[in-house]
Formats: sequence, C-alpha cells, structure tokens
Amino acid sequence: MNANSILKSYQHFGVHLGLERIHQLLEKLDNPHKQVPIIHVAGTNGKGSVCAYLSSVLTAAGYRVGRYTSPHLIDWTERICINQKPISPIALQDCLEKVVSAAEGNTESPTQFEIITAVAWLYFAEQKTDIAVIETGLGGRLDATNVCDNPLVSVITSISLEHWQILGPTVADIAGEKAGIVKANCPAVIGELPESARIVIEKCIQELDCPATWVKPAKDLGQGLAEYQLSQNTVKIRYQLPLLGKIQLMNSAMAIATIEILQNQGWQISQSAIANGIAQTQWPGRLQQTTWNNRNILIDGAHNPAAAIALREYVDNLTTSPSPINWVIGILATKDCDDILQALLKKGDRLYLVPVPEPNSKSPAELATIAPKICPELTLCQTFSDLKTALDVAVAEDNLTVLCGSLYLIGHFLQQQTSPLHSASICG
Repeated sequence: MNANSILKSYQHFGVHLGLERIHQLLEKLDNPHKQVPIIHVAGTNGKGSVCAYLSSVLTAAGYRVGRYTSPHLIDWTERICINQKPISPIALQDCLEKVVSAAEGNTESPTQFEIITAVAWLYFAEQKTDIAVIETGLGGRLDATNVCDNPLVSVITSISLEHWQILGPTVADIAGEKAGIVKANCPAVIGELPESARIVIEKCIQELDCPATWVKPAKDLGQGLAEYQLSQNTVKIRYQLPLLGKIQLMNSAMAIATIEILQNQGWQISQSAIANGIAQTQWPGRLQQTTWNNRNILIDGAHNPAAAIALREYVDNLTTSPSPINWVIGILATKDCDDILQALLKKGDRLYLVPVPEPNSKSPAELATIAPKICPELTLCQTFSDLKTALDVAVAEDNLTVLCGSLYLIGHFLQQQTSPLHSASICG
C-alpha cells in the first residue's frame, strides 16, 4: 500500500485524545521525540502562521529546522518539512512503514493523527534536525504532540470557542486544555487572550513557575512594513510582512518573541535572519490572493468564528467604502456554521454554497436554510453541487469573490487550479 492508503486505513479510529498510545508507539521507535529540541505551538487560530514564521527565521539563521503542522492542503507530505521542503514521498513511505510495524501488537491501535505524528518525530530524528517547530493537532494536554517534558518554548497563540464538543463547552475549559503544553520551568509565549482564558493560563504559568512573555502586536508602519521591539533592550526589528491581515502583526510578534528566548538560550540568530526569515515566510490558503478564470479571488480557511471575523475585517478594509462580497462557502458539519456565517455575511452580499469534499460536510441545502435567517438582505443565496461551477458563476459577477469556510475546501480548490501549485510553495 502507498502512504495515502496506509494513512486512510487508520482514519476510522477517528479523534481519540490521549497520550498512552503515542508514548507506547514512540518507545518502540527508540523515543525519537527525545532526540530533537522543540518549540511547541498551540492555539485556536494563528498557530500555523507562527510555525511558518519560526521555521523560516530559524532556516535563515542557518539551522536544520523541522516543522510539523496540520492539516495539509493537498498532500500528506506538506505536514512534515525540513527547511521549508516537504518530506519526499519515498521518505514518507519508509518512515510510515516503520511506524506501522512498531504499532503492531499494541493493545490499542493508534489513531491516524498519532501515526503521522510518530512519522514526523522519526523523520526529524533520522534527519538529525537541530530544532523542530511542532504544532498541536487538537487542544494540547492530550494531543499526540504533547510528549516532550522540556520544550525550548511553549507558545499559545489565541483561544476561542472551537472543538467545544471535545475540549469543553467554555473558553476557560478550552484554555485549560491548551495550557497542557506548558511545562514546569520552561519559557512560555502567550498571545492576547479573552479574560476567562487569560485567568486560566496565568494560573497554570504561576503553578509551573514558567518564565512568561505576554506578547503585544507589532507596530504597523504601513506599506506592509511592521516593527517589533525586543523586550530586554531597545532594539527594534523592522521587517516586511508577507502574509495578509491585521492578525499577522500579532503572529509575527509572537514568533519574534519566541526567537528572542532562543537567543537568550544561546541559539545564534541575527537580526537580519529575523527580518529576512519573516519576509520570506509563506503560508498558503490563509488570506491568499489568487485567480480563477483570470479573475482575482481571495481564499482563506476561515473555519471557525474567530477566523471568520478576521476575514470579514480584512475584506472590509480593502477599500474606503466596503462593497458587497461574492462568497463561495463550504463548511464542515462539525463547525459552528451559524456563527461563521454571522461573521461573514452582510447586506448586499451574494452567497454561493458548495459541499466540502469530506464525508462530514454540511450540505449546501442546509446552509441555504440558515443563511437567509442570519442575513435576510442577501442579494443572492444559491447552492451548487460542485466547487468549479460555483466559482465560474461567482467570478462572472462584479465585486470581490472570496472562497472560504474550510481548509479542506481550500485544498480542493488548489487541486482544481489549472496551473499546479508546487509543493515548495505549499511548505515554504
């Protein structure tokens, strides 16, 4: 079986949080997670961008840098990168076969996410990476990535209501789960949080005696330039922000604050490496400008209410007088569909609803009953059976077309584009 078939065979185990299975699996692989220093990143939104910034800066500083993120947009190889280059299909297959072999005979079969996480640890160890940037999959405390007792830095980017069915019904509950990546006496970098989450994180940090950096956004200098002042001196780092959206002022600041801690630990990272690394960062599928039928469109995951709010803020600020938007939207049934639509839709907008090519997609017909109740003044609300037809119709209209609602939908779109998206740009 190829890598995709092997991983698909573990899909039916679903989401099953816990650390016993991953510890058992990694022990059989000679504990590769103990061979690589890590930065551990959790959060509702922003963690992928922060991981991208960190790996780009550390690469610019001359280190051999692993990066593990999820989900992928097109191919499993995107999840596991070294110096911005995805793992090769051959290396993925090789590591996967070793992990599956190690899993045989276990009292309980690992989940799909545990398998691919073990592959990442094994690959980074075999490739002798200097450092790895590891993104949590779901939550933190019981996430399969949470197997290291002494991360170089633990980063919590943001906390809002998502995956509440698994992580708990309140923001405070979710904060408690994400706080699980914070370890005793290990530095923590924390973004701006809601009050209820901040209280939980503060208590955790105090109990574990963690040196904590609470980050404020970088200063917006205009024209895509930003400036961040290091906390322990008067040095200001000015850099070009390659990723779109106001939230990148915070995400880039969190990455730089994390880099400053590494500098204090003895890692050799110059100011020019920071500025150049930030400027060279790529993170596809998040506020990305592209084209369809030679018309400009914007694509973004926007798969939870907080991300949807940020997307709406971005498109509203594109012009001095906001214009109606052509929304092409597909959402998974497990997501907060009502709140996502509430954040996105405004009077005069056109809505083109599509299925996400996943088994648990919310049907366009169901979304079509919800949307007009949320925004009765839509100019149009139409359902489609496929993404291509919806985009063809949407871009024929005036105004900006935005595709959003699910990273799986964005991945499907990137596969549909006439010019293939190179894997280097996916992982870069």
